[in-house]
Amino acid sequence: MATTAQLFEEPFDADEYIERLAWRTPGGGSKGGAEAFDPKRLLEEFENHIEELKQLDEKIQRRVEKLEHQCHREAKEFAHKVQDLQRSNQVAFQHFQELDEHISYVATKVCHLGDQLEGVNTPRQRAVEAQRLMTYFNEFLDGDLRSDVFNNPDKIKEAADIIQKLHLIAQELPFDRFADVKAKIASKYHDLERQLIQEFTAAQRRGEIGRMREVAAVLLHFKGYAHCVDVYIKQCQEGAYLRNDVFEDTAVLCQRVNKQVGEVFSSPETVMSKLIQNIFENKLQAHVREKLDETRHSDVEQYLKNLYDLYTRTTALATKLTEFNLGSDKHTFLSKLIKSIFSSYLESYIDMERDYLRSRGAMILQRYYDSKNHQKRPIGTGSIQELKERIRQCTNLPLGPIIDTHGETFLSPELVVNLLQETRHAFERCHRLSDPSDLPKNAFSIFLLLVDHLCVEHIDYALEIGLSAIPSSDAKNANLYFLDVVQQANSIFHLFDKQFNDQLMPLISSSPKLAECLHKKKEVIEQMEVKLDTGIDRTINCMVGQMKHILATEQKKTDFRPEDENNVMIQYTAVRDARPWIQPLTCFPCFPLCLPTWQACSKVCAYVSRQVEHVRKSMDGKNVDTVLTELGVRFHRLIHEHLQQYSYSSMGGMLAICDVAEYRRCAKDFRVPLVLQLFDTLHALCNLLVVAPDNLKQVCSGEQLTNLDRNLLHAFVQLRVDYRSARLGRHFS
Repeated sequence: MATTAQLFEEPFDADEYIERLAWRTPGGGSKGGAEAFDPKRLLEEFENHIEELKQLDEKIQRRVEKLEHQCHREAKEFAHKVQDLQRSNQVAFQHFQELDEHISYVATKVCHLGDQLEGVNTPRQRAVEAQRLMTYFNEFLDGDLRSDVFNNPDKIKEAADIIQKLHLIAQELPFDRFADVKAKIASKYHDLERQLIQEFTAAQRRGEIGRMREVAAVLLHFKGYAHCVDVYIKQCQEGAYLRNDVFEDTAVLCQRVNKQVGEVFSSPETVMSKLIQNIFENKLQAHVREKLDETRHSDVEQYLKNLYDLYTRTTALATKLTEFNLGSDKHTFLSKLIKSIFSSYLESYIDMERDYLRSRGAMILQRYYDSKNHQKRPIGTGSIQELKERIRQCTNLPLGPIIDTHGETFLSPELVVNLLQETRHAFERCHRLSDPSDLPKNAFSIFLLLVDHLCVEHIDYALEIGLSAIPSSDAKNANLYFLDVVQQANSIFHLFDKQFNDQLMPLISSSPKLAECLHKKKEVIEQMEVKLDTGIDRTINCMVGQMKHILATEQKKTDFRPEDENNVMIQYTAVRDARPWIQPLTCFPCFPLCLPTWQACSKVCAYVSRQVEHVRKSMDGKNVDTVLTELGVRFHRLIHEHLQQYSYSSMGGMLAICDVAEYRRCAKDFRVPLVLQLFDTLHALCNLLVVAPDNLKQVCSGEQLTNLDRNLLHAFVQLRVDYRSARLGRHFS
């Protein structure tokens, strides 16, 4: 059976179980081959094993039944025990309720008895206390203080309690009968009060917190308690202000005293508030007055800096002091203290700020113009100036004498930085020192001063000088500096706009003054843009006038009708052989340097390239394309009108095409599609000067010329020397 039990080891597998049983049976396995296999022996073994399994099953079944019976019996016993416990618990709970009711009854009786005893004892205690006080009162009445309590210094606390009560009683007695005794009691009252304060002071100097707490508790019922607090506050500040930084010393002092106050006094918030009030009204106020009064009339700049610094440090100190227990409304309390110190200075702050900015700005401007040895010219105002401005905008004529500035823009980055720096400091002071209700108005007034000094007195004046320095369009070899003025004015205005957004906007963003500021800024921008546009337009006119002067000087009437066309072709061929990248004339590329029209074209292109580069350096953003587009259109118009002043032979037409090809290459520097398109069209028009008469109609119908006005095409064809002889007009009839 033991062997059988080993066959049931977990995990149980029936197939494996049979195999293992067969393997254990002699002649039942594969050992010894087929000859050794004995099926009868294996069958007999299986039958015997089945019998054993049946016996094992019966044994296990009997054991299971026994365990089930035992389990049922124990469950019944446990149920009986639980029922017994529940009954015991119910009995105990009933006993507990009875005990609770009995305790409540006894407690009620005890409370009632206590009330009765108190009702009897209180009058008795009062009578005893009254008798005791009457005894002491008799001593004062006799004038002989015999009791030990009044003569023993160690019983000063008990004496203080007695004299305080006698003092209250004496207040109720008639003066005529008890004047003498009232005086004696009062004298003793004040004497004890003085002794207690002296004891408190001595304990404070010795650092005996416990003794200080005891004496303060006794003095709490005396009139001199406030004086005790004053003495404590005064003594706390002795030796506390040894450094030059009164604010840091105050913070350290309050931090140290705050813990001690809580250990000594019964109402520490009152004592702490009184300490801070004393410091503000004495130490801080004296310090502020000393710092401000010495510079208020002698050095306004230093006065404003000191006021800002002192107010900032005072508010920072107040923020630190809010950590302490100063009562329920400590923020209002500290605000009132700060206002009491600075109110007289803050009332006149903004007037002094404006006066300082006005004088400081004027001084910075004057110092700059003096460094340039420049006497500032008055700029006219009123109706006459407005009329001149309108005429200048409409006619683009210079009104008044032209000024030679020798390249000076009269715009100074250093001056601008100084003005913006002063204004930034003013905005910071305004934010800190202005009342919240007055902050937008004060910030707006500072902004107006900045506009006046920076935009009107500096930028606008420089634009006026720049406009006056722009030469007339027919001037020769004119130096154009207005674009430099534009570049610097644009950079300066970016700085102005940045300060507007960073410094001013946070101060006025939620007030009606925002609209006024935006309107003023827009007005200033528009006024400056008008003058910038006028100056740029006149500068472009001067550029075009300079190009016109070059063409008139360098271009000869016979350039496009060379007398010796063969010599021109030979020159072209020689240069082409030396420069293999030059294509045949039929492709109309950039022409060689030795052709007769090169001098005028090369100088114009070189001048235009310099001006395009100048514009790119002076402008930014979309303004570059806008100005270059205008310059390119006028450049095209000039070349177009210039070409229409000449008549062209066949070789002259080729030379004109070479010129236009070079102009077109120059136009690519503009990087403006419209300008390049205009010169492409002009190049196509020049083809009409060389095309064979029979092909003229076909060329006019080409892709680039088909949309042009036929009168324009006809006008170009009329420039050909063979126009009449070849009867070219018939193609346009």
